[in-house]
Amino acid sequence: AQSAKQVIVQKVRDAERDRMYEEYINRVGEIVNGTVKRVEYGNVIVDLGRGEAIIRRDELIPRELYRYGDRVRAYIYDVRREQRGPQIFLSRTHPQFMAALFRQEVPEIYDGIITIRSIARDPGSRAKIAVTSNDSSIDPVGACVGMRGSRVQAVVAELQGEKIDIIPWTEDVAGLVVSALQPADVAKVVLDEQAERIEVVVPDEQLSLAIGRRGQNVRLASQLLGWDIDILTEAEESERRQKEFAERSTLFMAALDVDEMVAQLLASEGFSTVEELAYIDVSEIASIQGFDEETAGEIQQRATDYLAAIEKANDDERIALGVEDDLYEIPGLTAAMLVALGKEEIKTVDDFAGCAADDLVGWTERKDGETKRFDGTFKDFPVSREEAEEMILQARLKAGWITEADLAAGDEQLEEGAPA
Repeated sequence: AQSAKQVIVQKVRDAERDRMYEEYINRVGEIVNGTVKRVEYGNVIVDLGRGEAIIRRDELIPRELYRYGDRVRAYIYDVRREQRGPQIFLSRTHPQFMAALFRQEVPEIYDGIITIRSIARDPGSRAKIAVTSNDSSIDPVGACVGMRGSRVQAVVAELQGEKIDIIPWTEDVAGLVVSALQPADVAKVVLDEQAERIEVVVPDEQLSLAIGRRGQNVRLASQLLGWDIDILTEAEESERRQKEFAERSTLFMAALDVDEMVAQLLASEGFSTVEELAYIDVSEIASIQGFDEETAGEIQQRATDYLAAIEKANDDERIALGVEDDLYEIPGLTAAMLVALGKEEIKTVDDFAGCAADDLVGWTERKDGETKRFDGTFKDFPVSREEAEEMILQARLKAGWITEADLAAGDEQLEEGAPA
């Protein structure tokens, strides 16, 4: 009888645990209110009434102190089924905790009229939030701030005085970074879309404001956009331009066997590579003041000869590395690229067909708000991800891994899935 009673009690407990798990797994993403039950090694155990939850020390806002009986609001970010019962994990530092608080305070967000597009937090210190409105008559920033700041101040109070910058979201990345770096003034923005990196030029006296205390302002702006941001002063940018001008001039002097004045003229006209001079219409070179068609033709011929010599040297190295001739038939691959592939032991069409686009052009990973860039084999070549994917498809076609029919079917699926 005792054994049967224990079995029944255990089944009741298991049923209660299952019920509690099912209840809270469906509440992930919600804010809950609870009472502090105890504090263990900095972790706060919260009584939710029908269960317990935990706020780990790293999910608490810095300098927050809780004692037995204190009321606490937090965000459910995870629920796990474990042997001793469901574990409910709460957070007060999660970006979505702030989003949920704004959803409670701003009816337009709750109703879906205003959308929170991105949030970046330095919990307890500062945050940036980007919002957009689906109704052109409603100002998303003003709605989130509220009358005399009442709405945003309610969120600030809950987050221990965390200052919140609310900015209007735009698909224009350059415009968005200008807003995200406020209150600093921005003089110039340069985007590198492939690397997801932004170079921002600010007046010299605005540098410390743009970077922020201990890098906080630029770090939050970077998290908000999901791009790396480099801050330069106007003086630093000017110095870099001068350095690049000198490097291009030196390159032209060596490659084209011209004097310094001619090299500087070419650089000042915006030419940055020998390839540009070799493949541009010769009339554009002839239009440079002081040049005639004969001089332009000679410069272009020297550029072509230089590139041919480089190509020959690269091809000799490619052969020495054992890279097969068949790879030359893949559109877009140059001798220099084949050398880079050979150094990575990619020497046959099958080897190349087995590559992923990441292997060639690299990839980025974001962790804890920091972006880390991993280089690919083609790091020194201006190859986009789309171009790399097309090269790999052509290699797989040549290797017999796929057929023309497979390619056509893939294109049809893309067209069917495209928006009308």
